[in-house]
Amino acid sequence: MPKPKKHVLVCVQGRPNGHPRGSCQEKGCGQTWQAFSDEFTTRNLWASGFALTNTGCLGPCHLGPSVLVYPEGIMYTGVKPEDVGTIIDEHLMFDQPVERLLAPADVWA
Repeated sequence: MPKPKKHVLVCVQGRPNGHPRGSCQEKGCGQTWQAFSDEFTTRNLWASGFALTNTGCLGPCHLGPSVLVYPEGIMYTGVKPEDVGTIIDEHLMFDQPVERLLAPADVWA
């Protein structure tokens, strides 16, 4: 497999109801994942050097759904399906992180 230009990781972690950390699943990560998958297919990003992976917990469960983009290590939180096109258009295509969705600085502390 060639090294991807960008690798998008979408948290699809679920936890039992009432868990103190919550989860991205209870915040709709399934729909966010599906939106990324649909856009990757529609735009043929798979063949253009981009990778997409669903993953377990990325950390900030209370701020989910969380998305992490490498190689930059940019974390997005509260990502809704309607945000996916913007992340692809601005970040993946033009290396401009979507400021309004960036995780708070203390997420990486």
